[in-house]
Order: sequence, then C-alpha cells, then structure tokens
Amino acid sequence: MSGAWDAQARFAVYYAPSHESMWWQAGSAWLGRDAQSGKDCVPPQLPGLTRPLAALTDAPRRYGWHGTLVAPFRLDASITQADVLEVARAWALTQQPFALPIEAATLGDFVALRPADAHGDARMREVAASALQSLDTLRAQPSAADLARRLAAPLSERQRTLLLQWGYPYVLDEFRFHMTLSNSLADANERATLLAWWRQRTTELGPLAIDRAALFVEPAPGEPFVLWERLPFGSAAPRA
Repeated sequence: MSGAWDAQARFAVYYAPSHESMWWQAGSAWLGRDAQSGKDCVPPQLPGLTRPLAALTDAPRRYGWHGTLVAPFRLDASITQADVLEVARAWALTQQPFALPIEAATLGDFVALRPADAHGDARMREVAASALQSLDTLRAQPSAADLARRLAAPLSERQRTLLLQWGYPYVLDEFRFHMTLSNSLADANERATLLAWWRQRTTELGPLAIDRAALFVEPAPGEPFVLWERLPFGSAAPRA
C-alpha cells in the first residue's frame, strides 16, 4: 500500500505478525478486519455470548491487529512520508528476531494478550524504547489542545514528564506491551468468555515471532488504521 496522505494523517509503529502466519489470521478474524488487505473477516462464534463478538471489539477493530511500539503521531512539517519509510526501515534492521511467549489476560476491563513472563516484557520494552528514540525526530509536537486533553487524564508525575518529553505518557519504563482484544467491558461474564477462548487459542498458536514491525497509518481523524509497510528485522534467524 503506497503512501499519499495529507498533514492530518497519523503514523504509528506497531508489532504485527506476518501476514501469512496463523497469528495474523486469528487476530484479524477476531477483529473482523484485515488491516493490510482492507478486507472484512468473519469473526469466530463464541458460545455463551449474548451479544455479537463484533459489538465487543469495535474499538480495537479500528486500529487493526497489532501491539503498539510507537503510538500514533503526526509528522513534523519538515518530514516527508519518504523520510518515515527510510528511518523506520533503518531502525528495523538494527533489531534481532526472537520468540515471545504470550498469554491472554484482563487488563482492567479489557481483554488483551501480553508477554507471559517478565523476561519477555523487558525485551518488548527494549524494542519499543529503541523505536521511540529512533523515530522521535519525525513527529510533530502535540498541539496545545491535544496536550491539555492528555494532561487532564489521571497521570502519575512520571507519566506527565514522559508525555511532555515524548508526546505520550506510556513509554520507556511505563511501557507495557499488549495486543488489545476487546472494548472496555463492564460485564465480567463477557470478559471471562473472551479470556477462556483466547487462553485455548494461545496454547494452539504458540509464541509470537517478534521478527518484524509495521508502519500503520490513520489516513484522517477517526478513520480505520491501515498497514502501510512491514519492517523486517535485521536477521531471519530467531534467537531465544
């Protein structure tokens, strides 16, 4: 997918499994949308739900199947979309693939996938920090309205400091890798049903291959994010 977006577009670096992998197929089907092809997918049927699965996943569906590494940002006026590709590709080549054991869990009222142990959590934090630092010169500073909106949220002092420095509060030591599977769900039975399905599915699918990232784009405010380009890491040989 080639890039030709205006100044309102936002760009992000996400982890996204290989398009040919069972992980990509499972996640895209779950959300009902393939963010690379743009095609709709048929979600699985979950016994025990009183609402369609699509009603529980419309928030993450807009973002596509992913785990955030660098949160969405607008480009500085001096930066072209070709610059974004060049910098992102160069960053990806500095990274080495590895396998990430994963588990399904509830994060507050959300259901999500997250690293299964502290070692994996730390490794994903390192990847995200490297991407953040490498791409930081690309982003525009947040507008006064955006900054005020974010500062109005309940943030710790550390998160406020990170927001002012990096444009987002959940980076570096505050970063926690996850792949969101649901809206915020007040119904504990719905959360439990989704969690049980994914606990079985993660066992079948095995570890995530962290061997690439991807550039995603929000073409205009509120539109679905699309996968622009995949960013292979520097070696094809995974390490433990």
